[in-house]
Amino acid sequence: MRALLALLLMAVTVFARAEMILRVSAIPDEAPTELLRKFEPLGKYLEKELGMKIAFVPVTDYAAVVEALAAGRVDLAWLGGFTFVQARLRTGNAIPIVQRQEDEAFTSKFVTGADSGIQGLADLKGRTFVFGSPSSTSGHLMPRYYLMQNGIHPEKDFKRIAFSGAHDATAAWVAAGRADAGALNASVWEKLVESGKVDPTKVRVFYTTPPYYDYNWTVRGDLDPVLVKKLTDAFLKLDPGNPVHREILALQRATRYVPTQPENYRGIEAAARAAGLIK
Repeated sequence: MRALLALLLMAVTVFARAEMILRVSAIPDEAPTELLRKFEPLGKYLEKELGMKIAFVPVTDYAAVVEALAAGRVDLAWLGGFTFVQARLRTGNAIPIVQRQEDEAFTSKFVTGADSGIQGLADLKGRTFVFGSPSSTSGHLMPRYYLMQNGIHPEKDFKRIAFSGAHDATAAWVAAGRADAGALNASVWEKLVESGKVDPTKVRVFYTTPPYYDYNWTVRGDLDPVLVKKLTDAFLKLDPGNPVHREILALQRATRYVPTQPENYRGIEAAARAAGLIK
């Protein structure tokens, strides 16, 4: 009887493990179709490395990712520096595990139309300006922070402020003349130019922010530590010398992944407090 019970317990355990699903989400900083296209090869790689199913959970806005992580509806999330700070404050234990090497010194690009006459930040006074999402690090928080550092207060000095919701949308707004200028992250800007979706002779960069820490992959704080280590190791194992891995990294616009820690984002939290975006 004991042997039978042991076999049954083993069978149930194996079945439970086989049915385990890692729920993954991401801030919607680009179009939903683009987010899914970028994630699919990474998701298949993680399934193989972890030996479990991966389910991508799309969300409508940045705040929804933070809430989903806090409520335990997702296990792993691609966050910007600001959304990580919000998740950490909201949950008390969200853990950043890895970031792209590029995220150790990330920047935002300020762009404008070719014939706008805007040459520097001072020329923005009295103009219309578009940010990305209100919770975006590189599309709102850090551009706002560096504007304020240069004596420009958006609500007071701009003719009108708008939020496009995503980095590619910001570039489209400026290209269409819906705003005189806007700010978006450097990685998306480079991708838009490389793919021909933005013509740099019609939309040009006139200011680049100083570098700061940005995106990371974050897990909920109560996730099994063994699984967290396997996840971390899987990201760190991605090797640009491996053709399959190189394709995954290229879609993520990453040279490689490196470990990260909450302390890296203290500067982001300080900037958010200075900008009045968190109390």
